[in-house]
Amino acid sequence: MNSLRPPASTTSALSRRALLRGLGGAAALAAFPAPLCLAAEEATGRARRGAAPLKITKVRAILTAPQNRIRLVVVKVETSEPGLYGLGCATFNQRPLVVKTAIEEYLDPFCRGRDADNIEDIWQTAYTSSYWRNGPVLNNALSGLDQALWDIKGKRAGMPVYQLLGGKARFAVDTYTHASGSEIAQVVDNVQRFIGEGYRHVRIQLGGYGSPQLTGPGDFAAAGFGLPSDTRMDPGPYCRAIPKLFAAVREKCGDAVQLLHDIHERVPPMDAVRLCKDVEPYRPYFMEDPFSPEDIGWFRILRPQTSVPLAMGELFNSPHEWTGLITERLIDFIRVHISQIGGLTPARKLAALAEAFNVRSAWHGPGDVSPVGHAANAHLDLAISNFGIQEAVRFNDATREVFPGAPTMKNGYLHIHEAPGWGVDLNEELARKFPLPEHPGYWQPVRRNDGTNVKP
Repeated sequence: MNSLRPPASTTSALSRRALLRGLGGAAALAAFPAPLCLAAEEATGRARRGAAPLKITKVRAILTAPQNRIRLVVVKVETSEPGLYGLGCATFNQRPLVVKTAIEEYLDPFCRGRDADNIEDIWQTAYTSSYWRNGPVLNNALSGLDQALWDIKGKRAGMPVYQLLGGKARFAVDTYTHASGSEIAQVVDNVQRFIGEGYRHVRIQLGGYGSPQLTGPGDFAAAGFGLPSDTRMDPGPYCRAIPKLFAAVREKCGDAVQLLHDIHERVPPMDAVRLCKDVEPYRPYFMEDPFSPEDIGWFRILRPQTSVPLAMGELFNSPHEWTGLITERLIDFIRVHISQIGGLTPARKLAALAEAFNVRSAWHGPGDVSPVGHAANAHLDLAISNFGIQEAVRFNDATREVFPGAPTMKNGYLHIHEAPGWGVDLNEELARKFPLPEHPGYWQPVRRNDGTNVKP
């Protein structure tokens, strides 16, 4: 009896044709041509025949500091296929050792034996495996795992990751760079220099965030409150200086260059509202982080009062923080740190949500992101239609040696290494020559005159 059965492929074809006839005869056959469907099925079967699922065999953290002693954390996911591994960025410069613990003591045993192809399932189950979630330590650890799995997926497909996301929507990633100085004239000179290097977007800052050099030592220092290394920042001098800075740069550099500024949450909310209104005549490309995450309700007060584009999200951990800002159209640029929110998997979903509300991307890309993380930013930038702008990055020679294939800058554009996965590798032997500095890396306190702590 069994010898009379037709071959499996013939049975599949007969069943498919019977189904198609049931769906509407010739019209259905025209819409779903069976020979083409069968050919695709057979090709897929040939590719998978005899191939065991790709299993995760180890998840580990690699810590190195070749980029100006910044504490970089990279996740390496090893697989059951010899020589096939993926890299992801889990850098949390202020808390690298706890991220390393989360990766090696928790994610590694959780992931071993799981199918490396199932990125979405691994992300969702790992995300809830600690029960409590949405914290920066676990999110960064998860991001490194997630990005490493996408790296593996790209290598298996023989494609850069951006191809897996739909291909390029632009030829390269436009960026902005940072022009700072202790005086306005120095900032102007730096902006002109960057324009000469090909940049079309420049972020202008007077000194450090909040212009602390505009105020002298605080009364808290004389009173012995805090430590001598603590600095002072007061809103008044800063808020009066920044409109003057914009005016000077516009006068000297013209209207062609796009100007950005980061308030960095350093002033009380009403002062931020006033500052955004004061700089409006100088047409900023965006004003960044006017409020702290705890004060995002203030966007409903700020939005009706100014047409200045607003960027927010550098400190966000959770969709609960950005969903309302996007859906209520309270911001123009979403500014999240991709490793802070858990990697490419949530970031591409965030980009899709933002696109529906005409909010553009401006992923956080500071120096304390590894070349793997910058590559992940750039691959997503290349693929999404609602790309806005990306922070420029300059890697020193040591970093490029440790991370072969790191992205490069040219004429203000960020270019990736066109290779499968992220296109970035890691020389572990060389990475060990750049151990983390002894200082733990936390932010030094910034205070008001009486010693009150200033966010962030």
